[in-house]
Amino acid sequence: MSILTEVYLKIYLEYMEKIIGLKELRGRVSYFASEVQGGKSFIVVRKSKPLFKITPLEESEEWETVADFTEINKNGVSAKEVLKALRKLKA
Repeated sequence: MSILTEVYLKIYLEYMEKIIGLKELRGRVSYFASEVQGGKSFIVVRKSKPLFKITPLEESEEWETVADFTEINKNGVSAKEVLKALRKLKA
């Protein structure tokens, strides 16, 4: 096997291991979640067509708390209550 063929084969195998089917993702979501948390990315396909890509968050992309409704009620606040309060503020 030529060096060029080996390189192509290595690239192909590396790329293919990152493509997963939607059904496989549903069946092994915990596994893929831990792999993504470890830094891996995956392209999810259905019927051989790409649907979306799963990638780890960058540190700058992490979510920040905007409102903590547990300060109002330890069990949180229903969406209906929040929308009602927002409508009152708008008026």
